[in-house]
Amino acid sequence: MQKRLTFFIALFIGFSPLAQVNLDSLWGVWNDNTQADTNRLKAMKDIAWDGYLFSQPDSAFYFAGLQYNFAESVNNKAQMAAALNTQGISYYLRGDYAKAINYNTRSLKIQEEIGSKIGIAIALSNMGVIYADKGNYPKALDYYTKSLLLNEDIGNKRGVAFSLGNIGIIYEQQGDYPKALEYQTKSLQMQKELGDKKSIAQALNNIAAIYNILGDYPKAMDYFSKSLKKCKEQRDESGIATALNNIGKMHENWGDYSKAKIYYTKSLRIREQLGNIKLIASSLDNIGNLYYLQGDYIKAIENNTKALSIAQKIGNVQLIKDASENLWTIHKKMGKHKQALEMHELYIQMRDSILSIENKTATIQQEFKYKYEKEVAADSVVAAEANKVKNAELAAEKAQNKQHVLEANQQKQQKYFLYGILALALFFGGFIFNRLRATNKQKYLIETQHIKLNETHREITDSINYAKRIQSAILPPIKVVKEYLKESFILYKPKDIVAGDFYWMEQKNGKVLFAAADCTGHGVPGAMVSVICNNGLNRSVREHGLTVPGEILDRTREIVVQEFKKSEEDVKDGMDIALCSIEGMKLQFAGAHNPLWIIRNGEVIETKANKQPIGQFDNPEPYTTHSFDLEKGDAIYIFSDGYVDQFGGERGKKFKAKAFRELLLSIQDKAMEEQKITIDKTFETWKGDLEQIDDVCVIGVRV
Repeated sequence: MQKRLTFFIALFIGFSPLAQVNLDSLWGVWNDNTQADTNRLKAMKDIAWDGYLFSQPDSAFYFAGLQYNFAESVNNKAQMAAALNTQGISYYLRGDYAKAINYNTRSLKIQEEIGSKIGIAIALSNMGVIYADKGNYPKALDYYTKSLLLNEDIGNKRGVAFSLGNIGIIYEQQGDYPKALEYQTKSLQMQKELGDKKSIAQALNNIAAIYNILGDYPKAMDYFSKSLKKCKEQRDESGIATALNNIGKMHENWGDYSKAKIYYTKSLRIREQLGNIKLIASSLDNIGNLYYLQGDYIKAIENNTKALSIAQKIGNVQLIKDASENLWTIHKKMGKHKQALEMHELYIQMRDSILSIENKTATIQQEFKYKYEKEVAADSVVAAEANKVKNAELAAEKAQNKQHVLEANQQKQQKYFLYGILALALFFGGFIFNRLRATNKQKYLIETQHIKLNETHREITDSINYAKRIQSAILPPIKVVKEYLKESFILYKPKDIVAGDFYWMEQKNGKVLFAAADCTGHGVPGAMVSVICNNGLNRSVREHGLTVPGEILDRTREIVVQEFKKSEEDVKDGMDIALCSIEGMKLQFAGAHNPLWIIRNGEVIETKANKQPIGQFDNPEPYTTHSFDLEKGDAIYIFSDGYVDQFGGERGKKFKAKAFRELLLSIQDKAMEEQKITIDKTFETWKGDLEQIDDVCVIGVRV
């Protein structure tokens, strides 16, 4: 599926790409209490919108919250509305349409209270984008048309261009490609007049998508390439990802699947970094379709199912339609008739929703309404200009006559308009009646599907909770850990119910072996990999009798690679780990990516690990075993990267290793369990309202 770009607008217009935003300077203004309130608020608005919204929407929401609270304290309603607008779009980018509508509605209400026409127009346009994604085209068109008329009234060309582009997308989705091309071309022309390079790139992309549907591949490729070039110039990561995705689709159309996969994969990686749920689903759906074309039905189903799950979670009708259509095709090809029927019913339901009579009628009505109101407004302007050049008496007399004529014309226009609507209503009446019967049937199917989905969701949740019990069973009990490592702590914080991180301990020949491990991914996939890796460690010690850390990791790598080779899939998952062995005052360490820290006399002694994972790796080398003579009071720390990589703080940045090192140095006077409490509290304070991005595992031992 090729992706169109809807236009979101910032309140207090002035979009700057992330690379051009000087965050340090903006933070300086925000933290300077001598600055005017308006300057500080504008700085925080730029931090939230320009600095983080389209790369880290969670962080943007947090900073917009700071903007809103300060604006409320100084009664600056315009900035309160701007903050709510940013927060609404943050929720949209994360796929929570209900909250996106809530925040944008609050923003619109404030704009109406203060009478800001440009603010109202922007809020209306953004509401239209959300409703369009939900498949509610009547509401989306209503918001778009109101925004368009208001932008034309106040002479806001940028807003007009955005509205034209968004209306063009709806025409395209309903199959009216000439009309879609007309609106997108108008939008592009206005963006060129304004010199808005980022928006020019968006418009070029949207026009290219239409040409591709029409089968004019040379033109489509030309426009996509121009869009990509513009996005790279502006360092617009989201736009780059979309252009790469669409160019990948072109190569797929030409049968060059290897190139298509390269472009799709690059696009997906960028979208995952940006955290845009909707676009991630779009990429997964495209990759799934590509696997289908290559005959790899298992991977096709895997990717398309992920895309469908995300689309249903956020309620994006277009994405649900595309993913269910692909799954219907795959299941039918594989002879899975039951699954094929379920997907076909879902596809038909979504397709009919998008192409419904209601949506078609709403599109036509909005077109008439827009043209009618525009013509009436134009007539009023002409009348006003004519009156200026006449003398008072003649002007009064002619104005009166003109008023009668105008009223008569208006009545005629109103009649014609009403007749037109009535004719459309009669024309479609028969269809609507038939569709009503079909809709009732579909309603029954939807309700049945909803029940099935709820049951499936419950079963999945129960399965994951049971998986947690299984994973907990492979972790050594804290009581046993304390038996062998009396002065120690383990801070273990999974991101989800189950985790890719795990801690491990064994006792063999007088040596205490312990490790902090980080497997590929988190959640269910990470947990599955962790079971295999944990088993590899256990076998290395219990079956093969190994106690030297480097040798244990060598053998564990062999076991893990052998296990993954049993699969027909090309599995490249694995594990990063820090593994220690203590016997008396002797310490041995080996690691895959994850280091060892020993704190002695107020200094951190760092030992780096081998730069190769436990898993498939080109030209692997034996893991290095490092040996140390410990001193009384030494504190040993091993950890996964989840703690130092966590976003948070006032600026939404990573915690980083330097800050973690300083934290550990500052708590050396505390007992190990007290250290754990402080480390945990610091993590939660730093994270604040932001989402935990990865599993966390930190182990501390004092000798």
